[in-house]
Amino acid sequence: MEKAREFLNLSNEESESVSSIKFHPHRPWIERSFYEDFSIRGIQVDRIEPGFISTTFKVPPRLTDRNGKLATGAIANLVDEGGAVVAQAEGIPFLVSVDMSISFLSTANVNDELEITARVLGRNGGYAGTIVLVKNKATGELIAEGRHSLFGKHNSKM
Repeated sequence: MEKAREFLNLSNEESESVSSIKFHPHRPWIERSFYEDFSIRGIQVDRIEPGFISTTFKVPPRLTDRNGKLATGAIANLVDEGGAVVAQAEGIPFLVSVDMSISFLSTANVNDELEITARVLGRNGGYAGTIVLVKNKATGELIAEGRHSLFGKHNSKM
């Protein structure tokens, strides 16, 4: 438990730094939230087609852990966002995550360029299953593989 406490505790300087961040409320569905802007800013869409998206993302310092590596939480967020984007379908305005599993196979350093691809594996009504691959673009090394399932209700026809 002591190791966990040490890992999670922030120094006074770190705490002050986080507490001093100013952000303004956003208009849901119109503007990105602070979280979205912080976590996915910088993603470049390379190719998009129905059921598939390929993007490039250069690892920024803001998403690294204490060891200077891309944080596992940031990887999870890339899987979440990639799966959600590729699963969007006409007539389903909002999807919620049902399940997500991620295999963390490697890591990335600041300024590494990543290739993130997401593909719909299948659909059944408002349910969609996706797979998201995060690779080091220069080496081809697989950093993470995520399976992400989402659900959304179709608009009523009444």
